[in-house]
Amino acid sequence: MDFILDNNETEQQYQALLKAIKLRKSGEVADSMNQKGFNYKLNWGVSILDLRELAKQYEANHLLALKLWNKQWRETMILATLLDNPDEVSEEQMDFWTKSFENMEIAEQASSNLWVKSKFAFVKALEWCRGKKHIVHFTGIHLLGRLAITDKNAINEMFEPFFEELPTLAKDEKLFTPLYRTLIALGTRSKQLNEQCCELAKTFQLSDSENSVQLGEQLYDELTSDYVRETLED
Repeated sequence: MDFILDNNETEQQYQALLKAIKLRKSGEVADSMNQKGFNYKLNWGVSILDLRELAKQYEANHLLALKLWNKQWRETMILATLLDNPDEVSEEQMDFWTKSFENMEIAEQASSNLWVKSKFAFVKALEWCRGKKHIVHFTGIHLLGRLAITDKNAINEMFEPFFEELPTLAKDEKLFTPLYRTLIALGTRSKQLNEQCCELAKTFQLSDSENSVQLGEQLYDELTSDYVRETLED
């Protein structure tokens, strides 16, 4: 990533946010998260709602986001995804942060709050679906789902390259839920994508993977339901 000189105003904002985080700490929430496998180097147990309220008090600031991320607390990393300027986010930054994610919570927060707003979103989502680490796969799939839901200007063809990558990922039982949610989002976006997702679901059912078969069956049932078909007719 580019080296950016610090300044006093950003440092003051950074220190103020660190104090605000500590004032909102909850050991009970942090312990509960640890028990569920959401592990961080340091977790103060601050709620997402509180973090969003804190972020609303500041304007987007790329340097502040980088400082917060480098602190490596759960709360500072989530705030970084809320406060960064998408226009200043580089592909290198996206790769660096994503490969360092420690769990699904931070992956989802970065994907929903920041990555989906980047001009590199489609490129990185596809690259990450082709990656090697589980958390990178998860982020790519989640980002694809967010794009399907929020990017109203994206044409159907922008989603087509992903259909070649998903059959392999469907064999991973840990990716069952994110894949299901993402393909439902895609399959309810347009009639064309619904047809493509239904064909993909059929492909899953022909796999030698039990996980793929189960995923394909559930997807096909949902995507061909009267409710979905009526939604696409509207």
